[in-house]
Amino acid sequence: MRTSGVRGLAPIAVGLGLILLPAPGGLSDAAWRFFALFAGTVTALVLEPIPAAAAGLIGVSVAATFRLVDPSPAGSARWALSGFANTTVWLIFAAFVLALGYERSGLGRRLALLMVRAIGRRPLGLGYAVALSDLLLSPLTPSNTARSAGTLFPVIRQIPPQVAPGSADTQRRLGGYLAWTAFAVTCVTSSMFLTALAPNLLAVEIVRSTVGVQLEWTSWAAGFWPIGLTLVAATPLASFAVFRPGTGRETEGAAGWASAQLAAMGRFSRREATMAALALLALAGWVAGRDVLDATTVALLVVGLMVVTGVVRWEDILGHVAAWNVLVWFAKLVALAAGLARVGFVAWVARNATAPLAGLPPLGAALLLLSLFFAVHYLFASITAHVAAVLPVVLATGAAIPGIDAARFAALLCYSLGLMGVISPYATGPAPVYYGSGFLSRRQFWGLGLAFGIVFLMALLALAVVVL
Repeated sequence: MRTSGVRGLAPIAVGLGLILLPAPGGLSDAAWRFFALFAGTVTALVLEPIPAAAAGLIGVSVAATFRLVDPSPAGSARWALSGFANTTVWLIFAAFVLALGYERSGLGRRLALLMVRAIGRRPLGLGYAVALSDLLLSPLTPSNTARSAGTLFPVIRQIPPQVAPGSADTQRRLGGYLAWTAFAVTCVTSSMFLTALAPNLLAVEIVRSTVGVQLEWTSWAAGFWPIGLTLVAATPLASFAVFRPGTGRETEGAAGWASAQLAAMGRFSRREATMAALALLALAGWVAGRDVLDATTVALLVVGLMVVTGVVRWEDILGHVAAWNVLVWFAKLVALAAGLARVGFVAWVARNATAPLAGLPPLGAALLLLSLFFAVHYLFASITAHVAAVLPVVLATGAAIPGIDAARFAALLCYSLGLMGVISPYATGPAPVYYGSGFLSRRQFWGLGLAFGIVFLMALLALAVVVL
């Protein structure tokens, strides 16, 4: 109770404490008051004394009530509701419904089992089966929690007891290997596609409103694929070297177990076939690009077709709490982030933050900002909160440095979002599930998180050296 009370008072204390301080030089009182409200809201997002969507709703409502962004009542109301008119917010919502189709149709589970049956006769093959399953699901699953913890983990946790029922040591090593591989790979795939992680879509909107750069689905994928595919291919092998789950016939039973599970599921159903076709349709529309169809239009069209074809029922969509929750949550975050730019706070930070970096070459400054942006995630239990709080400031700072290409720097910051989830047991949605699975000790998780986090960051910095 005491902890809950502290978490509830902290956002208020942060907001009021900042309001009582005088506005820094060069910043208006209105902009400072809005930042104080923004900081209090972000504190609530991090500590979660109430649900994040409710915190965002309260923050926007208070800002509109006191007209911190627009001096007119009507203008304040329009700003408060502006997030619901944002195409990116509706793309996030639609992508959550698309992921629901994978679940309801059983297609996601079937893909995972097919991979285990095909290449899971050896421990290393099982790791690659997990990695490929996540990679196949990631373009249309913006919740890595649903993708990895919800779809793949239930399959993974059944494998060790099935293939090594009499050996606790083998079960522990195999379970640790599969769990860490699944977790680390989903962090990589979350960075590979714009639609593989919900905060990616929020970041794209912040990039557009902060520096006027529009990141497209195809340019995002093409820019990160060389690094992404390399990390996906290397992660099972690196995890294998750490856990040493065996190299012989220890897991031959996994393929047989997967075959039995597939037999129990029955033949490939009409719903699964329809869902697969609609997934390909969505990907084709996104690859075609904005000149043909807007990504949100494509996603909403596919959602409508999912209802018409019976992949999901309208009642399923109405009952999909996560989708409606993220709609409200991200709509309010988009409005708050736009408010920071509108009141002049982001521009003020950019002007003042570039001074300490003036002595560095542009590439050195960019690498330093990328590293700090990545490392500061240890302070956050939510990638979304990290994006809302830190991305506008770091992005504006980098874009204001002569010699740094704003579009490429923005893309690199966005690419880091999935990767940074690997660093701790609270850094991203699936982390607590794998941390609490019993396969990984506390020491293992923190140690591997640090090691893989460094490797992932080095890969990102190498990409930065090439493109900047």
